[in-house]
Amino acid sequence: MHLATTSLKKRGIELADVNVQLNILHGFQRGQAQVPRFAHTMRGAGLFPLHPTALEVFQVNVGKVCNQACNHCHVDAGPDRTEVMSRETMEQCLQALRVSNIATVDITGGAPELNPNFRWFVEEVRAMGRNVIVRCNLTIIVSNPRFFDLPEFFAENDVHVIASLPCYTSDNVDKQRGDGVYDASIRAIKMLNAVGYGSEEKGLRFDLVYNPGGAALPGEQHSLEADYKRELMERHGVTFNALHCITNMPISRFLEDLLENNKYEAYMELLVNSFNPVAAAGVMCRNMISVGWDGALYDCDFNQMLEIKVSSPVAHISDFDLSTLGERMIAVDQHCYGCTAGSGSSCGGQLV
Repeated sequence: MHLATTSLKKRGIELADVNVQLNILHGFQRGQAQVPRFAHTMRGAGLFPLHPTALEVFQVNVGKVCNQACNHCHVDAGPDRTEVMSRETMEQCLQALRVSNIATVDITGGAPELNPNFRWFVEEVRAMGRNVIVRCNLTIIVSNPRFFDLPEFFAENDVHVIASLPCYTSDNVDKQRGDGVYDASIRAIKMLNAVGYGSEEKGLRFDLVYNPGGAALPGEQHSLEADYKRELMERHGVTFNALHCITNMPISRFLEDLLENNKYEAYMELLVNSFNPVAAAGVMCRNMISVGWDGALYDCDFNQMLEIKVSSPVAHISDFDLSTLGERMIAVDQHCYGCTAGSGSSCGGQLV
């Protein structure tokens, strides 16, 4: 299996600077007219300022190290990254959970399994009775013998596994994620199925994530899910529970891809013209908090990658205070058109 091994930062591309990315987003024009600021569009829909609802999801990015470097990755994760959440910061996350009633902990990366304290953290969270989601790239399971038992570990801890598989055909997956990724992913899915994942009877949830291979919005989630289930069963005899369709965010590595292929303007035009106020009312930043690898707090994973911190006195997990965070105004910017276009997009799939 050949995987891409370089991030924007290693290649020295200036897009590694989040300020450069924000300047590009702010400078986009539609014809000769400046595109309305996202906050202005939300105000016109009666949705600004945007405030949280009840905090239900505690998303933790435990590091940017990954065994892959996918073309669409908004984290700019890769094997060359060194950012890893420390055990001390994980302890602070656990303390925040102890003083709250947040039901779900969503663990992401990079490949979160590469954090040396990953398994300990999962076990600690489960011991508190909280639901655990792990966002797995699948290939990590078959990348090294020390990860071969991950399906059993997930099953023993009743982990909800959500994994990226941007298509049910090998050509599209390998083009987006690297040569050999599709075959490795199918092997990993078979290992997950073997311990009960993807089976309604076993109750072990295994969901897949679809994102378009280029500058387009995802198709309708339910019909795509039916296609995935049929094709993956016929081709490989594998099963999963649900498909989440996620819009590619015009930041980081996907932004670079758009610019290199002269598709940035057309894609931003699509996102802006597809603004859906119904989707905007249910954006994921309203019921979640995102914790960076260093403990900094953000409204969502995308804001985290652009280093747009929460607009609150509580800006680090060590100072976590649920009531104060509940009073904050959610920070938005031009990239937020991605979550509110068409059927909307979140870490749980389409919104409407």
